[in-house]
Amino acid sequence: MALADLATPMSIRVAATLGLAERAGDGATAERLAAETGTSASALGRLLDHLVTVGIFERDGDRYRAGELGRQIRDFLPLLDIARAGGRAELAFVELLQTVTTGESAYAHRYGRDFWDDLDVNPELRRSFDAQMAWRFQAQRPQIAERFDWSRFPRIVDLGGGDGNLLTAILLAHPTVRGDVLDYGDSATAAVRRFAAAGLSDRAGAISGSFFDPLPAGADAYVLCDILHDWDDDSVRKILTACRNTSGAVIVIEAVRGLGVGTAMDLSMLMCFGGRERTIDELSALAAECGLRLRAATPVAHDRTALEFG
Repeated sequence: MALADLATPMSIRVAATLGLAERAGDGATAERLAAETGTSASALGRLLDHLVTVGIFERDGDRYRAGELGRQIRDFLPLLDIARAGGRAELAFVELLQTVTTGESAYAHRYGRDFWDDLDVNPELRRSFDAQMAWRFQAQRPQIAERFDWSRFPRIVDLGGGDGNLLTAILLAHPTVRGDVLDYGDSATAAVRRFAAAGLSDRAGAISGSFFDPLPAGADAYVLCDILHDWDDDSVRKILTACRNTSGAVIVIEAVRGLGVGTAMDLSMLMCFGGRERTIDELSALAAECGLRLRAATPVAHDRTALEFG
């Protein structure tokens, strides 16, 4: 039951969503925290008492404060805050039985639309998703930029590149390279702002669009970073076929099965997107069906591999 208990993980997520660790500071009563968060003082006190029991918060008289573990909640807000894209997606795990029964996305079953459509109709969710991707890649961005020879490609297009955080790192590390992000409107707009802030407006741009549509021609490389695992095999074939039609190199960056990703993430991809984590052999086989051949596999971060197809 220690593995199956939902009381503690949900209490942590609610604490993250309400910002209790930050609000409590050096100590605050349940009544004060309830007034600040618009919650029931009685119910919030019981939540805090449980967090004390499991060592997340500490209690001194009637005042609560985050303990060492509680302070770490701040470091994982993109995945714990259920008002943000990552935390909202995690809650769809309650529909896992439906996914296992039908093979279809639990997210769509719970929320009435798939993850990407949800982002389209809620700009705040999309902004939180872009921020989550930037947060996840804090350590990997410079590694990916420096451990792969991007200078071979005078112009690259980062497909589904969000707010341009990875492309920015690549262009800063390789002054001769130019690039564009291709993503939906709000993300493309955010990328333009990021490029300007980094002094890259003369070498970087953004294109509003989808990688399921015909891709902009003329680039030397098309980058798919943490993209393919979001999609089922048929969708991956469509994406890779669109890339093949450009005649540029295709750089797939993924945390591949057996080299940096495990079964929990594989279930998450299935639950949220109907996607999956794949091995290098599985990705190579899908690419071969689309007329692409694996040229090289290069470790580029602690848990990311760059697969170059052409």
